Amino acid sequence: MANLAPSALRQASRLASKSVLSTPTRRSVAAVGRVAKTASQSSVAPTRSYVTESKRDNAQVQVETAIRLDKKDFEKAGLALSGQDGSNVHVSPMADVLKQATVMDEGQRPIYLDMQATTPVDPRVLDAMMPFFTGFYGNPHSRTHAYGWESEKAVEEAREHIAALIGADPKEIIFTSGATESNNMSIKGVARFFGRSGKKKHIITSQTEHKCVLDSCRHLQDEGFEVTYLPVLHTGLIDLEQLKEAIRPDTALVSIMAVNNEIGVIQPLEEIGKICRERKVFFHTDAAQAVGKIPMDVNAMNIDLMSISSHKIYGPKGIGACFVRRRPRVRLDPIISGGGQERGLRSGTLAPPLVVGFGEACRIAKQELEYDSKRVKFLSDRLLKGLLSMEHTNQNGDPEHFYPGCVNVSFAYVEGESLLMALKDIALSSGSACTSASLEPSYVLRALGNSDESAHSSIRFGIGRFTTEQEIDYVLKAVTERVGFLRELSPLWELVQEGVDLNTIEWSQH
Repeated sequence: MANLAPSALRQASRLASKSVLSTPTRRSVAAVGRVAKTASQSSVAPTRSYVTESKRDNAQVQVETAIRLDKKDFEKAGLALSGQDGSNVHVSPMADVLKQATVMDEGQRPIYLDMQATTPVDPRVLDAMMPFFTGFYGNPHSRTHAYGWESEKAVEEAREHIAALIGADPKEIIFTSGATESNNMSIKGVARFFGRSGKKKHIITSQTEHKCVLDSCRHLQDEGFEVTYLPVLHTGLIDLEQLKEAIRPDTALVSIMAVNNEIGVIQPLEEIGKICRERKVFFHTDAAQAVGKIPMDVNAMNIDLMSISSHKIYGPKGIGACFVRRRPRVRLDPIISGGGQERGLRSGTLAPPLVVGFGEACRIAKQELEYDSKRVKFLSDRLLKGLLSMEHTNQNGDPEHFYPGCVNVSFAYVEGESLLMALKDIALSSGSACTSASLEPSYVLRALGNSDESAHSSIRFGIGRFTTEQEIDYVLKAVTERVGFLRELSPLWELVQEGVDLNTIEWSQH
């Protein structure tokens, strides 16, 4: 707030120091940006009012001024704003502006169909977590008193639930901050450990992996490793013969994801694991979208390393796990050094509330896997039947080998981003949440052989445990109406309706 006059700062400080302020005068953050203006006019106006009440519909924000009101300077000025609970809090003006922006014009939140990005926390998970935020707050690594023992016991129970879900031994579960860290730890850890001798300097992965896997491989390339990026078939599945041909004597690791986060394709993990075990190569899979949604067994599938995420299975964000096989033993270099927690592979104090929530989410997922699968399949069939009944629409990925909760459909002659804007009452995505801010077409859909136009016109629908039939019916009605509306605006659609083959048109440059 360097641009404020000194008199304004003094007046603001006096205002904040008063013990009694009328509640309505502190409601609107929009008026804070006008502090300077009001103060400069104080010599003219007989009364001063720094914060005035403003209705939501009439609120106006001086964006440039608000951005300049940095949080540190704001606090320095002594301005206190009242929160919704009536308490005075020192905050940046932009915080409330952003809060207001989340409230929809319709007065309600959109239907959530973006389950591949994240899932809501199951109420049963929250119930299990709450005691560990207040009463049971001990450090699980403190071995000298009851506070540490009770936290450690809860952590170990959670570890057992996670292991039971994937058919592993609890000692093989390493807690991390999420699937991204697990992927980094698995790929970089194994490569660096076995690459030190110079005999194992080759990694194999696929072109449709999650960004964190591809980026980890690129970092290893900078360190002198060779990486083979396997292409996928038009269905999204990898060619097993190509995988066999790609494995070399110096191959250290094969990393293939279980369920794709954009198109939901399920890779043949059992066959891949068998090939890797025969060739004595470690097999890692990113199972963030698979665990708790489809049956997973690390022993039957010969998986050596597996990445798991809590917030994809109705658990809390900020916690995940990495399965690291003990027999045959997988050796890897830790990427985080410290106190040697988690078998020395991932140092740092665990967060018992998150770990307990993760464990409970896995327990519920195992218990309700069959029911959830049937219900999600029913809703998915209902959605797909309605979407594919529209003309010039097609499903991306293998229609026979995909997780039903992830439906990716291309709507020809409609820009995907335009459709998302038209469907603001439904929370959808045109691809991975990690790259959704980019206007580039999805690299996953491009790898399938889709054109830029087809990739740009694709929408991902994520169905989950709490999705209802009424929501699916509403989405179908809304998509049908708005796709039709957007197509009517497209000159290409008009040509198609007249029977013109767009591939035969020679477009001229302007």
